[in-house]
Amino acid sequence: MAVVEEEIEEPSWQFRSFRFAGKRVHYNGFSVLYFRIFSKKRFCTIIVSALEFYLRIIHSYIRERKTKDVPGPKRRKVAMVTLPEHIFREYDIRGIAETELNPEVVCAIGKAYGTWLHREGVSKAVVGGDIRMSSPRIMENVTQGLQEVGVDVISLGRVTTPAFYWSMLHLECGGGVMVTGSHNPKEMNGLKLGIGKVTLYGKQIQEVLQIIKDEAFHKPSREGSQSSEETKPAYVDMLASKITLGPRRLKVVGDAGNGAASLMMSDFFGKLPCDFIPLFDTPDGTFPNHHPDPTVRENLVTLIDRVKKEKADFGVGFDGDSDRIGVVNDQGDVIWGDTLMALYWDEILNKNPGAEAIIEVKCSQALVDEVERLGGRPLFWKSGHSLIKAKMKEIGALFAGEVSGHMFFADEYYGFDDAFYAAGRLMRILSHTEEKLSDMVARIPKYYSTAETRFACPDDTKFQVVEKVKDGALKDYEAVTVDGVRILYPNGWGLLRASNTQPVLVARVEGRTEQDFERYREDLHRRIVQAGAEPFEWTY
Repeated sequence: MAVVEEEIEEPSWQFRSFRFAGKRVHYNGFSVLYFRIFSKKRFCTIIVSALEFYLRIIHSYIRERKTKDVPGPKRRKVAMVTLPEHIFREYDIRGIAETELNPEVVCAIGKAYGTWLHREGVSKAVVGGDIRMSSPRIMENVTQGLQEVGVDVISLGRVTTPAFYWSMLHLECGGGVMVTGSHNPKEMNGLKLGIGKVTLYGKQIQEVLQIIKDEAFHKPSREGSQSSEETKPAYVDMLASKITLGPRRLKVVGDAGNGAASLMMSDFFGKLPCDFIPLFDTPDGTFPNHHPDPTVRENLVTLIDRVKKEKADFGVGFDGDSDRIGVVNDQGDVIWGDTLMALYWDEILNKNPGAEAIIEVKCSQALVDEVERLGGRPLFWKSGHSLIKAKMKEIGALFAGEVSGHMFFADEYYGFDDAFYAAGRLMRILSHTEEKLSDMVARIPKYYSTAETRFACPDDTKFQVVEKVKDGALKDYEAVTVDGVRILYPNGWGLLRASNTQPVLVARVEGRTEQDFERYREDLHRRIVQAGAEPFEWTY
């Protein structure tokens, strides 16, 4: 925890008074005190020398009581902010909305981020938020902090995270804050901090934290201004203009999960030549139907049922801020992110043979095999939207994705993760063939595997568990260690890494045969528990 104190200047000399012998005595700290004593018939001024020593003792006592906590003679403490440093994570800031992201903390974050922007030569930022109940208040608090350090703020209101990214470019703002809890529990929320075309991560986020701890806030010549812009219609028009479908008319079911996607899902699909069936498209931060996380099978039950009932070509689910996509094929089977990436790479590598393909460490070996078959060059990299986008920029990658459903298109798009655009690209692929999605997926190699399995582990111990597993595994096998440890078994692999956003460990196992899979699954589970984690159940 860090304590941030605000101090204000106080005059060093003031008239003071107290009551003495039933009279109010006025004095000013001079060595000689004057009493004015009134009677019915006379007024006289008496210089009281004998009482001076006694009065100085009273003066000192009063001053000590009033200024007990004052660090210096000219300063007075007026406010304290308890700062939970663990909310400053690898690629965003995230915590419990009403306690860890209270108004004082969020305002301090706004001031620190605004200071960081000034150091980068940026003085204008957009602020948007998702539909969580705490988002409007947090947006107001961070806006206040930005303005206090002289940053001009353009308020976007309620938007999806991709619409926020696009608005930064559209409005030519060098900075921006997106208030969103994404797929996390509804009592949580967070802040994504933007700069140019990317978001802050790693060292940059720690620099923002350090500004708060040092109280090194920018001192502006004026307070920043505030204005509002409605960018959602222009964003939807832009999206539709980038998706040209083929001759096959598709039937699609979309599940907004009452999240931010519900703000514009029907508008977007309504602009494309398809038959669209919406689910849970009313914004509601309590998420009354299911939690908006399409990587959890239980959250896709209604979508699966509706796809089967309507005989739709596929169904698509969106997470809380619409930067992640979940897909269900025409048979009602869930298509996980790495399988979906194989479909996108088929289209992209046909146009760009030999391209380097970033592979998130959680992805199936089937994706690696498909990329190599298609002529691409696989490169394992870390999980995390900011980390992947930064790597894409570094090597000039055309596309990347995560098992969790983040899809980053830079071949014909802006490079940020946009679930609406990802849905449109899948529609484009399907609209140019009569082949069913289930048949296309069947051609991709399938190995025995768990799903991405997430289980609780405290923030202060999760990295230690990963290190112990990694140290032990490297004695027995080769491993990929760019993010946690991906143990390379002879006929499969096992992954353990720490979540960047929650007190959670993430594990996954895959084997080419059922026997390989069972053996590697048991081995990794044993290593994790021996390293200090609680026993857990695998997710399938």
